[in-house]
Amino acid sequence: MKSIYLKNFMLTVGMVLLSFLILGTSFMAVSYSFIVSDKRESLRMTAGVIEATVSAKLTEVELDDWDLRMTISAIAAASNIHIILSDNYGNIVSCSDTYGTCQHIGAKLPENLINTVKWDGAVTDTGLLEGLFNTPRYYHCTTVYDPYYDAQGGYILISVESSTMIQIWRSFAVIFFFASCFVLILSLVFSLITTGRQVAPLKEMAAAAKRFARGDFSVRVRQTRRRDEIAELAAAFNSMAESLERAEKLRSEFIANISHELKTPMTSIAGFADGIIDGTIPPEKQSTYLEIISSETKRLSRLVRRMLELSRIQSIDPSHITNTFDITELLRRVVLGLDGKLKAKNLSPDLQIPEESIMVVGDPDSITQVVYNLLDNAVKFSPEGAVVTLSVWKQNDKAYISVKNTGETIPQSELPLIFNRFHKTDRSRGLDKEGVGLGLYIVKAIIDNHKENVYVTSSEGVTEFVFTLTLKS
Repeated sequence: MKSIYLKNFMLTVGMVLLSFLILGTSFMAVSYSFIVSDKRESLRMTAGVIEATVSAKLTEVELDDWDLRMTISAIAAASNIHIILSDNYGNIVSCSDTYGTCQHIGAKLPENLINTVKWDGAVTDTGLLEGLFNTPRYYHCTTVYDPYYDAQGGYILISVESSTMIQIWRSFAVIFFFASCFVLILSLVFSLITTGRQVAPLKEMAAAAKRFARGDFSVRVRQTRRRDEIAELAAAFNSMAESLERAEKLRSEFIANISHELKTPMTSIAGFADGIIDGTIPPEKQSTYLEIISSETKRLSRLVRRMLELSRIQSIDPSHITNTFDITELLRRVVLGLDGKLKAKNLSPDLQIPEESIMVVGDPDSITQVVYNLLDNAVKFSPEGAVVTLSVWKQNDKAYISVKNTGETIPQSELPLIFNRFHKTDRSRGLDKEGVGLGLYIVKAIIDNHKENVYVTSSEGVTEFVFTLTLKS
């Protein structure tokens, strides 16, 4: 398997090398063309100066004059060029070489060169000129004007060694090469670092995913200060891990709770049913035990429904709870829904709810469940003819909802445990035989999901539950 790290690095190397190859080729071509163009222009301008100098001398001397030869030798030495003068027939009569070492005087310019100059006025090219030079030279040939005769007086051939231009071009190329190597190395180093930083979170996610497969959902990808797609992926991965961990926790809790709570009623049902079947329970008592079996079956059904409801509540994402609603209207609806139970025990509801709306943030269905559970709990444990108080008020940025009833005082030792799952006080076991001990736990789970608070006080026969909700800003 090829690593993304290696693939990304090799791709970067390939792109950088290709870029430098294209850039280098373009630079070489352009720079060489520029040097040749510059040298051509330089030779042309130099030829103009020499032609003017020679033309001025021709009013007094001939092309082969010694003074004229010294003049063009000085110009050639200063400009690092070579100068040849010929008559109108192409016969070389003077040269910028040192006297006694010149091999050109007496030779003749190529016929095709002379014809081209006659036709075009000047020629610029590269070559040996039919053996006139031993090495390739870049040359410019033009005519000389003789003012004495007011006619063409001969030809000027200016040349420079091609190696001179190549040397200049090579200097540019060397500078470009070393600069390119430096940039290339720098790019590869940055590519290694960048690619490593990109791949590291992916490797960490792969390792975490393997741990997920083994059932370990506690691992998280380290968060960095990055603000790119990799950072978003890491955040999404951690969010997924939290969801999986929460789901696994809920699953484990659900299985543990079901196993614990179903064990007793199922044992009772099985024991009584077996007793009826094998005759251990006499026929005259079978109806009594069948009623117990029916009651335990119904309690099992209620327990399963509550457990499913609890799982649904715990699976709600708190970040998605952004609805707003009128808490006063919700409280009135819940009281109307419990009107039958209130009348059955001759209880008087005391509603301390303001007329104006109080808008709060939360999930209205879940908060309805909270209020219903608290009111239902108050109805169960209130003596007949008592008063159940429901009130709401605002304080700072919170709304406070209170459910108060009279009855037996909950022991102080029980208050810290009252919201625990399947917890029942002794008094509740005596007064609420049909309960499964999940009502207040569901209340706490919903309020925790809303990131709010719920607490209970009980003294001198008055028990009060209060929970908070955030007011709409």
